[in-house]
Amino acid sequence: MVEPLIFELSRPGRVAFSLPECDVPERPVAELLPSDQLRDELPLPEVSAPQVVRHFTRLSRMNYGVDLGFYPLGSCTMKYNPKVNEAAAALPGFAQAHPLAGEALSQGALRLLYELQAMLAEIGGMDAVTLQPVAGAQGELTGLLMIRAYHQHRGDTARTRILVPDSSHGTNPATAARWGDTITSIPSNARGRVDLAQLRAQMDERVAGLMLTNPNTLGLFEDEVLEITRTVHDGGGLVYLDGANMNAILGIVRPGDLGFDVMHFNLHKTFSTPHGGGGPGAAAVAAKAHLEPFLPVPRVVERNGTYALSEDAPHSIGRLHSFYGNFANLLRAYTYLRSLGPDGLRRVAEGAVLNANYLLALVKEEYEVPFGDRCMHEFVASAERQAARGVRALDIAKRLIDHGFHPPTMYFPLIVREALMIEPTETESMETLEAFAEALCAIAREAREDPEQVREAPHRGPIVARPVRRLDEVSAARHPNLRWTPQS
Repeated sequence: MVEPLIFELSRPGRVAFSLPECDVPERPVAELLPSDQLRDELPLPEVSAPQVVRHFTRLSRMNYGVDLGFYPLGSCTMKYNPKVNEAAAALPGFAQAHPLAGEALSQGALRLLYELQAMLAEIGGMDAVTLQPVAGAQGELTGLLMIRAYHQHRGDTARTRILVPDSSHGTNPATAARWGDTITSIPSNARGRVDLAQLRAQMDERVAGLMLTNPNTLGLFEDEVLEITRTVHDGGGLVYLDGANMNAILGIVRPGDLGFDVMHFNLHKTFSTPHGGGGPGAAAVAAKAHLEPFLPVPRVVERNGTYALSEDAPHSIGRLHSFYGNFANLLRAYTYLRSLGPDGLRRVAEGAVLNANYLLALVKEEYEVPFGDRCMHEFVASAERQAARGVRALDIAKRLIDHGFHPPTMYFPLIVREALMIEPTETESMETLEAFAEALCAIAREAREDPEQVREAPHRGPIVARPVRRLDEVSAARHPNLRWTPQS
């Protein structure tokens, strides 16, 4: 049965709430808003309380979530979120804390943030951390603003170029464009890593910095990273690490030891709270000492056993937003780190890499893997072999729904044709990986023997609560129907 729209459940006179009589003097709305902002009617649905509850409960059962199944989304690290994190975030002393309570009444929360900063600095091999950014992309922008402030403070105002490898995380070029200066793409070599010769050729006195994702979005570790950071530093630039793929190297290597000047962590990915429906995000930015003066304010500091928010930073890039980060996600990350400890974090990375390589080994006979048969936490397969028979990556993704699996990331990175970007994370069992691999291999066989079966998928929808059909994505994108219109 298809769930009706809530407007279709509406009947005149039904209400789902009741309010007490107004106990303050009433004022006409016309006195509060300009006349051109007033509406004569507000056509909201009229439904009862049980209808509201049942409608949205039924809709929630159609959703797919990490508590229901496997999310193989590459570059997203959609790992299972331990419920102890949720329990900690729900503790009354934290959940009911008010951002305007003041430092005297917020010592527990401030201490937690201070300790989280210290743990992240140690994990990253950095000297200072801010917890303000509320998304990975905002963390990237924070890092670039700090790099600009550093150069301007030194009087080096000609540095207006940002170098971005073509294997970087997808938000890097977008963030660099938002930063407002010239972006230069650095191509990959035949091994899927940064082409050092091309990097050296692009270095000049106008380069402010390089944005590098390591491991990169092909799931490969930049094994010449020391030479990469040295090249940029010798040219007077700084190096930013996109920490989206930190899940592969936790407890094994510290970015600060590789020559990175500034980086961000996706706390909502690496440290267990899935982004998207599990958000909002949190992206701590960590920096070396020479960039510490430019971190945003306020920062959490400790003074004689008391914790405070300090704005004593004359060279800071300023505030990113009101208050201080997404506290509940910071709390989840803190709980995750305290639960696992240093040895546990290393096991996280080892498990993530092992799972990805096991899954790669199971599917590499059916799908091309352009850059070798070893990976870090994720790998990029190509459906180009299937596309030659008329079955594209999009068709394979749709057919996976019939097998009960959420599709992987598709068509990224752009340097791989018909890309299927797959990241299993460390939290998935061998049985889940084998079942997913068998589904992929079965679809590859269908692409040879019955391609139309794949091209018309999905035929049914076991991962949702109702049948689904193939949509016309082009029409949906170009002519979206976003508004309910009553039928006459």
